[in-house]
Amino acid sequence: MTTSGASSQQPASRRIAEDLRTAIETGQLSAGAKLPSERALAEQYGAARNTAREAIRLLAEQGLVTARHGRGVFVREPQRLFRFGSDRYSLKNRETGLTPFRLEAQRQGKVARIEVPSITRELPPPDVAERLNVSADEASVVHRENHYFADDEPVQIVSTYVRWDEAQGTLLMQAKTGKDGIYGRLEELGHVMTRVRDEISARMPRHEEASVLGLLPGVPVLEVLHTSLDQDGTPFEVSRYVHRADQTGLLYELPVE
Repeated sequence: MTTSGASSQQPASRRIAEDLRTAIETGQLSAGAKLPSERALAEQYGAARNTAREAIRLLAEQGLVTARHGRGVFVREPQRLFRFGSDRYSLKNRETGLTPFRLEAQRQGKVARIEVPSITRELPPPDVAERLNVSADEASVVHRENHYFADDEPVQIVSTYVRWDEAQGTLLMQAKTGKDGIYGRLEELGHVMTRVRDEISARMPRHEEASVLGLLPGVPVLEVLHTSLDQDGTPFEVSRYVHRADQTGLLYELPVE
């Protein structure tokens, strides 16, 4: 491991962190490898242990290392990305009998689990009200909150909104919505999905999102605001996907018109 990769004008903690990061990126420290202890790093760099501790903290914020209680700090194993994109609602995928997330998990040899912590009638957020063409001043939507796990590791949070006047009294108000999920029930209400609009942005997570997703400090989220449109061009469902950015990619293959 080198000790001269960064400018001497940088704080000592950043010089140590950059040397360690270079060792990780070049494979000198491979995935799963244990980092030198704070004491060893301090001796190697002629620095205080607090300086070595700060260097390790910087690496943890970048998602490169993880601490295991009582065992030390290890180079983080790279995670295979879940890739959601233009084919997630295709009819050929419907034929598998699996929801998009369960199919994606199966393709990666993972076991999917979905929790539905809440289903409530409520005031829609302004951006949802605008896209669903409903009132933002009254409880005009049903909000379904879903948490998605792969091999018991949290992957995404999904907040789905449908019109209250359509959802009331149907399986859309239940955690288990039956064959083909919510889209099957919405088709029974006359909404066949023919077009989608996804608005994608990146941001830092809110406190509750970081807690649910188990995010390391410094890891952002990808937010996808999805709108489903039916055969008449009418928007009938809006979902806000909050993906952990360290495990999710978005793949879109679209025709050029």
